[in-house]
Amino acid sequence: MNPSPILYSYWRSSASYRVRIALNLKGIAYEMRPVHLVANGGEHHAEAYRALNRQELLPTLIDGTAVLTQSLAIMEYLEETRPEVPLLPADPLGRARVRALAQAVAADAAPLTNLRALNALSTQLGASQEQRVAWTRHWITVCFDALEGMLAGPGGHFCHGDAPGMADACLVPQVYNARRWNVPMERYPAIVRIDANCAALEAFARAAPEAQPDYTPMP
Repeated sequence: MNPSPILYSYWRSSASYRVRIALNLKGIAYEMRPVHLVANGGEHHAEAYRALNRQELLPTLIDGTAVLTQSLAIMEYLEETRPEVPLLPADPLGRARVRALAQAVAADAAPLTNLRALNALSTQLGASQEQRVAWTRHWITVCFDALEGMLAGPGGHFCHGDAPGMADACLVPQVYNARRWNVPMERYPAIVRIDANCAALEAFARAAPEAQPDYTPMP
């Protein structure tokens, strides 16, 4: 029997959250190894972790001898190596649509609002906390304004049809962040509906930040 994959994760990391959802949707048991992004100057900067992930980012997934980084690449790998319970639809157009939805969050919005970007705003540009908040809300709003239109048309319980997949794994963590930053959600009924449908599933509930072993209540 192959050993369970090892996931290096932080409870409030959106990228880690995505991969936790994907692993749970596929029913893959895994070992969690928390990496705190704030304590001790950021444990992701430690030499031992840097040896695994040269970008010093989360998550990292160890699967046997394979060391995998970047959440979308990890989800694609899981899709190719564990095709049961697919994260992508079968048809090429559907797969392209789901990938576009996922990248709209993971590649466009999330990098502008993560801890690394916000710290750079403060240390390099002298941004105040109020300016950090305004910046984050702006880019989440830009993302959601587009996604709402992309999601409102086809219908279905989830981002693409009636089964959750890669796009939902990216959307839900971004909704969590939006609520954390007090982004008004009433203007996004399709996003709110899909998020609620996801929240009713155990795979998403077990992946939630508050359900993680390293969860720490924060203001």
